[in-house]
Amino acid sequence: MHTQSFAKNNHNAAVDDFFVPELCQPEALLSMVLLAELLVLVLVLAEPMTPGFDWVRLALTSLFVQWIVLLSAAVMCRLRPLLARLRPALAGSLCCMLVVLLTLSCTAVADYYDLGGPLPRNGEVNLYLRHALISLIMSALLLRYFYLQSQWRRQEQAELRARIESLQARIRPHFLFNSLNSIASLVTLDPHKAEQAVLDLSDLFRASLAKPGSLVSWKEELELAKRYLSIEHYRLGERLQLQWEVEGVPEDLPIPQLTLQPLLENALIYGIQPRIEGGLVRVEADYQDGVFSLCVSNPYEERGEQQPSRGTHQALSNIDARLAALFGSRASLSVERRDGRHYSCLRYPCARLTQEARAI
Repeated sequence: MHTQSFAKNNHNAAVDDFFVPELCQPEALLSMVLLAELLVLVLVLAEPMTPGFDWVRLALTSLFVQWIVLLSAAVMCRLRPLLARLRPALAGSLCCMLVVLLTLSCTAVADYYDLGGPLPRNGEVNLYLRHALISLIMSALLLRYFYLQSQWRRQEQAELRARIESLQARIRPHFLFNSLNSIASLVTLDPHKAEQAVLDLSDLFRASLAKPGSLVSWKEELELAKRYLSIEHYRLGERLQLQWEVEGVPEDLPIPQLTLQPLLENALIYGIQPRIEGGLVRVEADYQDGVFSLCVSNPYEERGEQQPSRGTHQALSNIDARLAALFGSRASLSVERRDGRHYSCLRYPCARLTQEARAI
């Protein structure tokens, strides 16, 4: 069963990586129809000009070309999983051959039923040859464009992965060092708690390294953050109060790893550590209409304000950069203060849950 699942995943990955796009999609079909219509205009204008423009000729040529385009798109869409298993050069050659065969078939049907008007017999061979060459040249150019676009997309994704991995590599040491600082403050106060915190940190850091990559599930990220808070709870005790409002978030929703923990660390530095009485840290998360939102808030007082450490500021900038790299311009990270509380909030579109991770 595991072998079958692995083979299926590899096959799906190969299909997704195939340079010929899904031609059955509305956007691809619209683009091909528009390109075909431009080709029709070129073909009609290439013929000798007459005093009166032959609109019937334009309509018949347009109908003929569009039939070839739609049939080719349907056949390519159907055969795409099989073509994806072949080498790009062989797959491209087969695609060109299919388009030429479809063109010749449509030409034969149009010729047999006189759909384009009576055809002089001495021009029959030239017509078939002309249509075959035009379809071969146009399909080859279009497939070459698809291939170059695929290569450019691969390079862009590779650069994006390298950038995200670089950002991830920066935040892990930051996360480790700040946790060690919290443990160091416990050594003189309560050695037993310090020892337990070291064991918790070991489990926590092992978990953060167990699944390399840019995205993890919300369930995993939440578990990681709670382990971090258990270490801070050894140091802060009853001063640290937590309120979780995260029930509406699917467990498999993707989130950049080590995103929630820096926000919680920011809340502890702003709102809990400077206050003798401590305070409440509230974590609110929601997922609606394909958009995930997360807010971490803490008490804030104008007097005695303590600026966040440079490390925390760096971590927040890191989160902002990773969100922009992974989810585009619609992702955001904002910091504001209202009603006596400090809010760190992020939001980003995520329509496909864990499937989103496959695109990176």
